[in-house]
Amino acid sequence: MIDTILFDLDGTLLNTLDDLCDSTNYALSAFGYPARTLDEVRMFVGEGVRLLIERALPKEAKEKTDEVLAVFEKHYDKNKENKTRPYDGIVAMLEEVCGRYKTAIVSNKYDKAVAALRDKLFPEVALAVGEREGLAKKPAPDMAEYALKALKSEKKSAVYVGDSNIDILTARNSGLPIIAVSWGFRPRTMLEAMGADKIIDRPSELEKAIAELNG
Repeated sequence: MIDTILFDLDGTLLNTLDDLCDSTNYALSAFGYPARTLDEVRMFVGEGVRLLIERALPKEAKEKTDEVLAVFEKHYDKNKENKTRPYDGIVAMLEEVCGRYKTAIVSNKYDKAVAALRDKLFPEVALAVGEREGLAKKPAPDMAEYALKALKSEKKSAVYVGDSNIDILTARNSGLPIIAVSWGFRPRTMLEAMGADKIIDRPSELEKAIAELNG
């Protein structure tokens, strides 16, 4: 029986896209590079902010990644809550599941930002794991396995919930079932093509999907 839920953050619990886009374009403009559209940034996110910046830079400017990233992080740290909001229904869903399951956020966003957003918006979630030294980023299993160990949970009793191809691969690499959410940063067709175990369209459907996985 499932007793543990690991949640992705961006695109799953929080719509962070506008703030990520704003900070990306602030950093790009500081170096004279062209801005990126919201839809471009949507497809750049999911594997950590370093890859976000690397993908956003022009091909001929990839060597500037570290410098642009430093400007991005400084701006994002101060502006990450300007437009970021929980998706509709997330707060109510977490109020329900955090009383019944062990919960953690497992995100490729850098750890300082993950911790700050969890503390501010979702304090009921027991654990927040972001990108940090010593843990390979998703889709490697390291972060999910770290969370399970910290929660004293077993893989056979856990599920991963996320919105992207990276989340599906993370779950597969970690030996966990994956419930994909259709309201995030990747289209439902991609989630279907990658073989998510369940796909839900509203946060209120999560517990039903878990019950179906339990059989």
